[in-house]
Amino acid sequence: MRNVLFLVGMSVVITVVWAQENKSVDPAWLFVPESVEGEEFVAIEPVMGSDFPVELRFVELLDGVYAPIGFRKPAGDGPFPTVVFAHMNGGYGLSWIREWTQYGSGTLEEFLDAGYAVVWMRYRAEVDTAYGSELTVREFQGRDRWSRGPLEYEDAIEIIEYVRALPTVDADRVGWVGVSHGAEMLFKIASEYQGLRAGVASEPAASDYLARLPSDPNAPPSLPQPETMDKNTPEMQTSAVQALRARIDSEQAMERIRAIDMPIFVAGRDRDHNQSTFRLAYELMIEAGKSAEWNSYDHDHHGFIFVQRNAEGVYEPDSLQQAVVADSIAFFDRYMAAP
Repeated sequence: MRNVLFLVGMSVVITVVWAQENKSVDPAWLFVPESVEGEEFVAIEPVMGSDFPVELRFVELLDGVYAPIGFRKPAGDGPFPTVVFAHMNGGYGLSWIREWTQYGSGTLEEFLDAGYAVVWMRYRAEVDTAYGSELTVREFQGRDRWSRGPLEYEDAIEIIEYVRALPTVDADRVGWVGVSHGAEMLFKIASEYQGLRAGVASEPAASDYLARLPSDPNAPPSLPQPETMDKNTPEMQTSAVQALRARIDSEQAMERIRAIDMPIFVAGRDRDHNQSTFRLAYELMIEAGKSAEWNSYDHDHHGFIFVQRNAEGVYEPDSLQQAVVADSIAFFDRYMAAP
């Protein structure tokens, strides 16, 4: 703010500059004397067949873009133990949250009935940037410049931090359930972030995390396995795990796993073509002295932990889906019980 005094008959102009704090989030380029704030945008929508509506919220990520989440809580003010759910790869934004909230939330309904708040989340799609490359930021022209684009698991950490700050969430009792790539993200998150209490990794496609080595270019080509094999006996599974051990960078994998400081329940799928990866992730945690549990289920479908509505619009989980959901809730009950 400037006050200017002109003296009549003289050629002197006196300018007084009053110091004032710049309240801008972009102070190198804009002066804002008073913070420009408003209510956070939250859209509340009903959920079919449920007494618990969904709060559609948007979380600011490291690079300033936003990711949608769908937050639901039981009746009451909380604070509630809360579980964040991650389904495979990212993308599709708010439409995905709305669709899965209405048609793919059978598992989340069970958690709500058990007293947990729940969160469907979206994050950016998986990219080919090598996992393990350091993410750094420097000032550039008054703003941030990153050494690379953030990865999807780094989006997830920002989302977890946002969820932990919600007034109805118990920040010390936040867990994670992920399937496939969403389960691999749990391992990546747990290796460098301590904001989760416990997690379930269902069918974790963790070959990237386990530092699988490039294929031998001179090896004869092998036929790809179907996602669900006709059979995968215990002997076949043991042999596959042994073969996979020889194809990872064990030193790098164990360095990552040694940084984990939370219990993880690994849920395998007996006839999954990637069962050896699921099992090896669990075995390496045990070998590193970490808190890990294992169970495997002979289900026909990848991603079976997330119960969807059937053709009649009803959640009707089969016996194995009932088992894995019950086992997951029991796992969280043990590790996220109120003090």
